[in-house]
Amino acid sequence: MIDETPEILFTLSRLQDSPVVEIPERLTVLEALVFKQTVGKLLQQGISHDRIFLDFSRTRFIDSSGIGALIANFKLAQTKNIELILESVQPPVMATLSMTGLSDILTIKSSAKWSAKESPETHPSVRSVIKRLIDVVGAIVGLIITGIILIPIAIGIRISSKGSIFFHQTRCGWMGRKFQIWKFRSMYANAEALKKQIKNQASGAFFKNDNDPRITPIGNFLRRTSLDEFPQFWNVLKGDMSLVGTRPPTPEEVETYQIPEWQRLNVKPGMTGEWQVHGRSQVRNFEDVIELDLRYQRNWSLTYDLKLILKTVMIIFSKNNGAV
Repeated sequence: MIDETPEILFTLSRLQDSPVVEIPERLTVLEALVFKQTVGKLLQQGISHDRIFLDFSRTRFIDSSGIGALIANFKLAQTKNIELILESVQPPVMATLSMTGLSDILTIKSSAKWSAKESPETHPSVRSVIKRLIDVVGAIVGLIITGIILIPIAIGIRISSKGSIFFHQTRCGWMGRKFQIWKFRSMYANAEALKKQIKNQASGAFFKNDNDPRITPIGNFLRRTSLDEFPQFWNVLKGDMSLVGTRPPTPEEVETYQIPEWQRLNVKPGMTGEWQVHGRSQVRNFEDVIELDLRYQRNWSLTYDLKLILKTVMIIFSKNNGAV
């Protein structure tokens, strides 16, 4: 985590009586903090301009922290009725904005030519062909197992409560990209509507309750054995998730993120990861979640992924396992 603001300056100029903020070559967590503050000050000054130009001509790299700062500035600008205009957006940045859907929301006045096949770079795990191959093979095997256990689980869910066999929910993946995560339903059908009535035993940007009354009897078993998560192998096969990664947050959680916390979105979310093998049911502090996610990013290697998968299997078959 970043405890203090670094000494990074953003060059300011004017164009047609409107402020121009020159974005540096890299827009990662260190620069993103100052970027948010710089634009925030311009928006709070209340001076007579209705546009702020963001000059991206030098920028070749933007990670999830930079995306987070850009979104925060965009939302603040909307409240002030001031338009943010991106100028001279380069291909690597344009690929990121397109992938996250921001290219359809932000005002981009000019951009260099880029190919839709270009993929933004954030973390080596995302670029690893071997990791992706392991994900595909693992997902296929996982889906075969899911097909075998589908009928008895479906019967148990239907007997336990009314509603769909599957549960899907919007989550945020790599670089904040939204996707639909799939699970076997472990809660009553009206669980989301009842969430506000349940005490949150965790602190920070995620929800946890050990005795959540919304969980069905069969749901307790599915969560205890992690069988509820088997449909996520479909998310892995599609590429929204990986077998190993970080915990996939909800959009509501991401809305509360500070800039440094966006770093956890630099890798794909995983079916398992550091948070899974270090007592996921005991994690109560969001700061601990962030630290576990960043630890994974620092330590990542193919061997490290395989170790986490092995540890996960051992935990599932042990008596002391919990649920997300």
